[in-house]
Amino acid sequence: MKKILLIIFIAMVSFENGFAQNRRTNQKQTTKKATTTKKKVVASAKKTTVNKPPVTKKEVEVKDTSKPDVVILYAAFKPTLRNAAKLNFTAATPVIDTTKIPLTYVVPAQNLFFSYQPVAIKPLALFVDSSFTWQNNQYIKVGYGNFASPYIEAGAAFGDGKKSITTLHAKHTSSKGNLPFQQFSKTGLELLGIYNNNNNQEFTTKVFYDNSVQYFYGYEPSNLTFTKEQLQQQFNTIGMQAALNTKMANSFGITYHPSIGVNYFFDNRDGKEINFLAKLPINKAFGRMFAFDLSVTADITSFKSNSGTIKNNLFYLNPTIQFKTPNFKLNVGIQPTWDNQINSILPNVTAEAKINGEKFVIQAGWVGSVQKNSYQSLAAINPWLRQPTSLFNTEIKEQYAGFKGSGGNHFSYNARVSFLKMQGQPLFVNDAVDGKTFIILNEANLQAIRIHGEVGYSIQEKFSFLAAATINQFTKSVNDKPFGLLPLELTGTLKWKVLKDLHFKSDIFFWDGSRYLSKSMQTQKLDAALDLNVGVEYSILPKLNLWLQFNNLLNNQYQRWNQYQVLGFNVIGGVVYSFR
Repeated sequence: MKKILLIIFIAMVSFENGFAQNRRTNQKQTTKKATTTKKKVVASAKKTTVNKPPVTKKEVEVKDTSKPDVVILYAAFKPTLRNAAKLNFTAATPVIDTTKIPLTYVVPAQNLFFSYQPVAIKPLALFVDSSFTWQNNQYIKVGYGNFASPYIEAGAAFGDGKKSITTLHAKHTSSKGNLPFQQFSKTGLELLGIYNNNNNQEFTTKVFYDNSVQYFYGYEPSNLTFTKEQLQQQFNTIGMQAALNTKMANSFGITYHPSIGVNYFFDNRDGKEINFLAKLPINKAFGRMFAFDLSVTADITSFKSNSGTIKNNLFYLNPTIQFKTPNFKLNVGIQPTWDNQINSILPNVTAEAKINGEKFVIQAGWVGSVQKNSYQSLAAINPWLRQPTSLFNTEIKEQYAGFKGSGGNHFSYNARVSFLKMQGQPLFVNDAVDGKTFIILNEANLQAIRIHGEVGYSIQEKFSFLAAATINQFTKSVNDKPFGLLPLELTGTLKWKVLKDLHFKSDIFFWDGSRYLSKSMQTQKLDAALDLNVGVEYSILPKLNLWLQFNNLLNNQYQRWNQYQVLGFNVIGGVVYSFR
């Protein structure tokens, strides 16, 4: 490129020099011609003016104006490059969007508080993974332990997790103790489906089947002779449930959560029970401070046996007005109840006040409720009961005061003192023949002072600990003592992710012995019981885990129910394989 520019430059200089030289030559010739003409004119003038007077030099001289004087300046050529065109960017911040979208956030408290109720403890049951289960998408878990205890569990999950979720879970376990007929088996199957539509509505369906088989081995004296069929106690449950949940309020500010469920419960002694439960809770908000709740419930039960048919129907309404501010919450309502055509109105007043945000909350209330008692619910508490000859529900009125809160990001607590009045509380006493079955008594007026407390500590998913204590001081009863009810119960659960592939869990149960009625119709008390369970699970491959469970680690031969001794120390272990 430089060479080309140089050649062009030299050519232009040569051309310009030639052009200038020709121009000078022409100028000289023009000047000579003008001089010659001037001389001729002067000579001619002299000739023609002989007789005229003489003139001066200025008068004789004539200037030639035929061509103007031209002055030409020559300069050296300097080639330059043209200025390059550049793209100029003007730096500027984006336009500020001043549009404000009103957003309402409802952030629930991060503290976990559970309303503990007496847990049905079955002496024959092998509590494998009683408080914690490692869940996987499509897995199978198998194992075997002492007391001839096979264990198998399988689960599968399908769906995208947003619009649809379908889970299938199956489980079976059994054990056989050292005492005659001290054996049991449990089998369960559950299918759960959750579906969401574009209208922020969630549909939940559930179909399940449960089977449990145990034997009346707690007879006295122990030398009595029975056949296996005479001692067998088998329960089966087939049921289904459906519910609709609205995630957001509609255009009228109303949310609703209707649900319906029906199940068929039967035993091996021609006992059949049908339970139907329907609920319709509706909530209407009036601004941010006021809301109105209305819940309609119908709970219908029909039990048939060789002795006849028993109807147990319960209907109740629960209208409530809510007043809520950032630091105070008040619910005021009543609960009209129709219990087998007996009408009663129960209170429903609760209040919470925040003293230091979520860290300390004072709570108080006066509430009432009706606990539905059916053959199915009573068998879940005590599987050795005799077929009921009557069914009745429990009306509970509770006045309480307490506090709850959290300390930091990991610690939470909850404490409450209650005064309880219970009408129609079921009690369990041994029959007077051999004591192997339990008869249900109706406690018409039971009063108690209950102290309940919980503490919890958690660090993400690596460590969590939860402990609870419930003390029941029974002050009044129609019967001599509240037979079968626990006066003291302590529970604790620990979950710890020791390493990335090593998980540890532990459960502890302690309770003071309940009262029972001996054959001589004397009120006596069972010994206190302590049960410690420990489990570990370790990943040896990406899809394969080993697990080991120790139950009743202290080998305590306690009795939750009179004459029924539980299994001693038992251990079971196996593998878990995940298909994903």
